[in-house]
Amino acid sequence: MDNKLDQTKTQENDLGRRDFVAASVAAVGVAAVAGAASAKELEVVETNVVIKMPDGMCDAAFIHPKSGSHAGVLIWPDAFGLRPSLRAMGKRLAAEGYSVLVPNPFYRMGPPPFTDASNFDFKTGGAKIQPLMASVNAPGNPEKDAVAYVAWMDAQKQVDKKKKIGTQGYCMGGPLVVRTAAAMPDRIGAGASFHGGGLVSDKPDSPHLLASKIKAHMYFGVATNDDMRQPDAKVKLKETFEAAHVPVEVELYSQAQHGWCISDMPMQDGMPIYKKDDAEKAWGKLLALYKAGLA
Repeated sequence: MDNKLDQTKTQENDLGRRDFVAASVAAVGVAAVAGAASAKELEVVETNVVIKMPDGMCDAAFIHPKSGSHAGVLIWPDAFGLRPSLRAMGKRLAAEGYSVLVPNPFYRMGPPPFTDASNFDFKTGGAKIQPLMASVNAPGNPEKDAVAYVAWMDAQKQVDKKKKIGTQGYCMGGPLVVRTAAAMPDRIGAGASFHGGGLVSDKPDSPHLLASKIKAHMYFGVATNDDMRQPDAKVKLKETFEAAHVPVEVELYSQAQHGWCISDMPMQDGMPIYKKDDAEKAWGKLLALYKAGLA
């Protein structure tokens, strides 16, 4: 009987993976034609909120369509945190029909530390970023923060609790997506990591080893310079999640640098990090992921 159940689960997940990939391809085509705007954009409302957390109070942006109840989405920012560029991303997603929470992940350290990342100097600013990242990445913190954020969303009338919740993360936020999906496998229906850092390591707490705890549809968009530093990571991600029968797509963006999805990223070596065409492709993949996983 157990073998028959396992076989059924494998068949269901394989079917889900095929549907997800097919939807992804279709969505990229739509994104290429439509660009930044969607034909079904909804009027949205943005509210600044304060969420009671296990370790203090977290300021956040809650953005949702003006009317109705919708699937919730948690956005994990990059190392520059909650700022206008992330709010704009939340508004764009809300206009697609989602209720979106963008928290200040560094609330333990105080209010959001950046309003614009475009002038940041990576060579001299690392000392400021490292303590911020450490505050959210300390053992146990990602999981308890994720649970608190999702509980808050589920208490809002604008979030449809009958639908799964999605989560997406950028750079530092990529591994936090994986930890969120593993911490609440029955609540998280889809997770997307874009230019995520530290997803695969040889440590026993490496995020990719959480695959067996995850039930969500997963997408990993890999930057070319990250791939150059760790070319086997994308292979290990794909193999590990497929072995756990998790619907997954791992995609290399061969012309995009780490951080390519965020509009206010600074220049690096005289070249812009943000890459609009690949950011739009990633956006199409995100919408396809949520369509497949947030029923």
